[in-house]
Amino acid sequence: MDDIPLSALLLTLVVLLAMSAFFSLSETAMMASNRFRLRHLAQSGHHGAQKALALLARTDKMLGVILLGNNLVNSAAATLVSVIAIALFGEDKWVLGVGTLAVTFAILVFSEITPKIIGATYADRLAVVLGYILTPLLRFFYPAVWFINLFASVFLKVLHLSPKPGGEASKLSPEELRSLVLESSHLIPQKHHAILSSLFELNTITVEDVMTPRGNIEILDLEQPWEDVKNQLATSHHSRLPTCRESLDQLVGILPVRRLLASLGDPGFDLASLLEQLQPPYYIPARTPVFSQLAFFQENRQRIGFVVDEYGDILGLLTMEDIIEEFVGDFTTSLPGLGQELHWSDEGEAIVEGSRPLRDINRMLGLDFPLDGPKTLNGLILEHFQDIPESGISIKLADVAVEILKTQDRSVVTVRIFRPEPL
Repeated sequence: MDDIPLSALLLTLVVLLAMSAFFSLSETAMMASNRFRLRHLAQSGHHGAQKALALLARTDKMLGVILLGNNLVNSAAATLVSVIAIALFGEDKWVLGVGTLAVTFAILVFSEITPKIIGATYADRLAVVLGYILTPLLRFFYPAVWFINLFASVFLKVLHLSPKPGGEASKLSPEELRSLVLESSHLIPQKHHAILSSLFELNTITVEDVMTPRGNIEILDLEQPWEDVKNQLATSHHSRLPTCRESLDQLVGILPVRRLLASLGDPGFDLASLLEQLQPPYYIPARTPVFSQLAFFQENRQRIGFVVDEYGDILGLLTMEDIIEEFVGDFTTSLPGLGQELHWSDEGEAIVEGSRPLRDINRMLGLDFPLDGPKTLNGLILEHFQDIPESGISIKLADVAVEILKTQDRSVVTVRIFRPEPL
């Protein structure tokens, strides 16, 4: 050592610290990398991503070669600092103490903290590059890594720990996957983000949440004069009409209106001809999950059904479009007025129809009305009062100020909602 120039020793120390920094950076970057992004790149033919995934599939071997190199380099650096300190200041005891503190400081700052912060910050970019370097290193040091891991695996068994194979695909729960989508909102268009978020709710909501309430269903009453029946068929904006006698309690069937448009002016078109076109009604239990009902509609080529409670009473009407609109957004005009988006005015107010579903109001206005009871704003207000309220009355529902603007018959027609103050 006496024959080696001091400058060479210092240069060697810098190289050792740089190598230690590389191993620290590699450990953090590889473990913090996004495996889903790496898998996507690998499937696209990126060789660096393929090598990185192969290393992550053998985490014990990858960490073995990284930690082996890191510890060897750090030990060599500590020894070299002691040699340099003795060469500069002699063999006093305080020299070794100062040398130990110096190498500890240098390793912490330049070989541990700084490179690990860089590795965590740019993990995805670095992982695809590190794959090219760590793969040959693992092959070269594989015997030593295997020998070290042999003792490590025995120690893990003593502790009754059995790590999962590194190649096993990470499994995300629906809630975790939904959080992943929500956190990536800045990476995808807002419309796509809204659709994906709604898809995760299809298993948690029922047909009762998205149906058209009974009071909003347009029916064809066969008890009315025949001319009125034909006029309704000619002016209806629906392609199918629930056909009944007086009310839905005496439902007869579903009438495909488009098939009859050409026959409306035919003198021979009568009630018997209309009844021949009727299709039998299909009933859906109110607690049926929306996703299950969507699959049933698709498999059985159905498009419409009546939602019934446990007593068989009709609660509302569900169509394929209702389900699609739940996660795509309104795109039909089957209910004029209800398809309009809700927005807060400059004064922090919104005029809302009483028949508007609470789910729509919560989604469009960012409110938190309860959804475990009534499904519409009208139902929530009637439940609160236990009676038909008068116009002009103001109440608070779920900490939201609500003013009743108009009531008619047995329902609330329009309501003014005031935006709550932020906490």
